[in-house]
Amino acid sequence: MQRIVLQEGADLDGFRAAVRRLVADDAPPDQVTWSSGAAPDMFDEPVADDVPSHASPISLPRSVGELVGLVVCHRDQERYGLLHTLIWRVLHGERQLMEVASDPLVHRLELMRKSVARDLHKMHAFVRFRRIETEGGERFFAWFEPEHFIVEATAGFFVDRFRSMDWTIVTPVGSLHWNREKLSIGPGGKRPPAEEKDGFEQGWLAYYESIFNPARLNPRAMRAEMPKKYWSNMPEAGTIRGLIETAPLRVREMIERQTTIPAKRNPDKAIAAMADQDPKSLDELNKLIAEAGPLVPGATQAVLGEGPQGAAIAFVGEQPGDQEDVQGRPFVGPAGQLLDRAMADAGISRGDAYLTNAVKHFKYEQRGKRRLHKTPTTSEVKHYRWWLMKELDFIRPRLTVALGATAALALAGKAVPVGRNRGPYDFDGRAGYITVHPSYLLRLPDEEAKKAAWRDFVADLEQIGKMAKAA
Repeated sequence: MQRIVLQEGADLDGFRAAVRRLVADDAPPDQVTWSSGAAPDMFDEPVADDVPSHASPISLPRSVGELVGLVVCHRDQERYGLLHTLIWRVLHGERQLMEVASDPLVHRLELMRKSVARDLHKMHAFVRFRRIETEGGERFFAWFEPEHFIVEATAGFFVDRFRSMDWTIVTPVGSLHWNREKLSIGPGGKRPPAEEKDGFEQGWLAYYESIFNPARLNPRAMRAEMPKKYWSNMPEAGTIRGLIETAPLRVREMIERQTTIPAKRNPDKAIAAMADQDPKSLDELNKLIAEAGPLVPGATQAVLGEGPQGAAIAFVGEQPGDQEDVQGRPFVGPAGQLLDRAMADAGISRGDAYLTNAVKHFKYEQRGKRRLHKTPTTSEVKHYRWWLMKELDFIRPRLTVALGATAALALAGKAVPVGRNRGPYDFDGRAGYITVHPSYLLRLPDEEAKKAAWRDFVADLEQIGKMAKAA
């Protein structure tokens, strides 16, 4: 009997090396035991640390490789043995095993995969940073308690999402540390003592309360999406009870205010009615937007702009996507993540810029369980133009960037082809710049074309950064 001891946590590299050795030696699963971080038993046969020269790379279906990458993060102590059994069977005549959902081994591993995937999603969604002052300056700290060994697996997400911040995420099973240039992975830690709310946290709470829609209140769905185990890490958890208790009153107030907006929604009349209210601040404007309801088919909530007032650069996109509609934040989906990377390469901090959209609601078409993006019409873009212009008046950016043709239409009030006008552009006295929307890069099928488009996009952002500084 051979015993393999891997490192504590999710030792993917160690598992892969061990499997290569075992496959090269034709060692069946019933002759191997697996453990993590434990000392070898005196009666077990040790396994060599190096991969033998006769061990060839293992060719496995992609579905198996993806499954392995997630399941090694599971807490089940039997995970490595189960994966070894799966690989053994696939390499010994059951190449299509993953397609047999009724197979007990496949079924169990699939449940483990789903559990890890849910844990990853929860960590992405429920990590909350707190700003702290250190000897080296400002830093953002977060505490989280994952169910599985997923800390290292989430590193790429947080680096891409918060590249321009210095931050630390500590969990009981590991920690991540980012200094805007290098990621370090460290040991786990203990939950820090509770501290008073700082300005950063107060701002987040104000934002959360502003987007809370009492008319769509569903406590059961909220509990399902926001499990109680995460509440202690989430500042907004302390405000939810109050928001729920006051929801009926707020709904009645919303209904009373709706008398100023036609029951059969005519977008032009609705905008005119709201314009008569003359908001005096960005918060007042956002409140109007959040309560107005979508002027395009679809959406669950208005996705408001994000960033500091007085930002040097305001980026205007087309409309929120599926992830933006779910999270209530602009540019958090695939296109937003691409924009984050391009901004970082160009030396622009997302935290210093203002990001918004020409259309504030997600227009989509339902296809089965998927919500497919639909481009807003010219009329729909013009319906939202009053909001956008008011929003930019409150932000007062030195440079306003149109990401794509829809944003250019909204800012210019007329169709402006991106190809012919890419570069500096005057939006009726507002200093601007026109470039492509980051989703354009995602749609390019050819890798060489993608690389060239990426270089051009980053070059645009570099020029945008220089223009904003010089303005």
